[in-house]
Amino acid sequence: MAMIITKQILRPSSPTPQAFKNHKLSYLDQIQAPIYIPLLFFYKNEESKYPDQISQRFKQSLSEILTIFYPLAGTMRHNSFVDCNDRGVEFVEVRVHARLAQFIQDPKMEELKQLIPVDCISHTDDDFLLLVKISYFDCGEVVVGVCMSHKIGDGISLAAFMNAWAATCRGESSSEIIHPSFDLALHFPPKDHLSSASSFRVAIAQENIMTKRLVFDREKLEKLRKRIAASSDGVRDPSRVEAVSVFIWKSLIEAHKAESHMTETPAVSIASHAVNLRPRTVPQMDQTFGNCYAPASAVVSWDEDYVHHSRLRAALREIDDDYINKVLKADNNYLTQDQIGDLFKPENSVLSSWWRFPVYKVDFGWGKPVWVSTTTIQYMNLIIFTSTPSEDGIEAWVTTTHNFFQVLQANYNKLDT
Repeated sequence: MAMIITKQILRPSSPTPQAFKNHKLSYLDQIQAPIYIPLLFFYKNEESKYPDQISQRFKQSLSEILTIFYPLAGTMRHNSFVDCNDRGVEFVEVRVHARLAQFIQDPKMEELKQLIPVDCISHTDDDFLLLVKISYFDCGEVVVGVCMSHKIGDGISLAAFMNAWAATCRGESSSEIIHPSFDLALHFPPKDHLSSASSFRVAIAQENIMTKRLVFDREKLEKLRKRIAASSDGVRDPSRVEAVSVFIWKSLIEAHKAESHMTETPAVSIASHAVNLRPRTVPQMDQTFGNCYAPASAVVSWDEDYVHHSRLRAALREIDDDYINKVLKADNNYLTQDQIGDLFKPENSVLSSWWRFPVYKVDFGWGKPVWVSTTTIQYMNLIIFTSTPSEDGIEAWVTTTHNFFQVLQANYNKLDT
């Protein structure tokens, strides 16, 4: 379906100064899994009928923005620091003989994965930290696929980079672009001799799991919020993310109970939500690049009749400046690799909200994307929330087994009754 036009390495347009050659990882970076974060940006663009004319703009602007986001063009060293050696990023352009509509109207994960530059599996220190794939469609559409190492940054960091790259492509100068701060290690000091997060590899190796999307439009979200507010453990005015999180968590617990037939020995299920720390610190760290988040976890026993909505809300609100100061303790034992690895056990759910990330502002000069999506990251019961194109709904990308998803789909269908 796709034909490679070019594959090359793009380096920063000017050398990284010697003073910035070593980018130290923070402790929160060190404990991340060595995987890639994938994002796809879909554009309808008459100008792209002539890919040669915009290819140079893509490449030139990417080289220019790498002088600001210089760690992305470096090499990971021993889960300790990034050697900012201007190695570069992988850049691939392909011609796709298909219509963009077939990817957007009924997205199939196997087709979406063809648009990203690399499989989102474990990577090594020798692999690129950023890879880009530009797909030119026959009728003028363009898809920009990016994969960034999770060892160097989170979803917000990737969104910040994409907006800065797009602004550069539009012709904005360096002084007009918001520059990131690479000082996360000062706030979350690293540990010496901490190996990469090997505890995640078992989770990645899960077989027979798949990723599918459920779309919660404004109407469905309001139904969910009202149901939670009216329940015996209801919370007043639940957020949209809280409502969808509890709905999916409850459905996956139901599926796990049915499959395990565990009736004698109560077990627990943990829902862990990734919480952005940037706005919760004093002072705030809005422009900080890196893995500036921590998990907020709620626990229920399988012998309980319902999921406690208030527990999830309490867990999310627990993460404040006092909590963050605990994480900042010198011994850094408050959050460990083993603790994070335990969250990915099959009976648990890990949720990450990218909802209302500024990804729909990524305009390279021919308009905003008509759709932004992710692809699969092979973790059992991993749920990623993204915005619908209207930005008032939530797309839930759920990675689980076929049987588990059937239970979730059945409960989802009931929302229309």
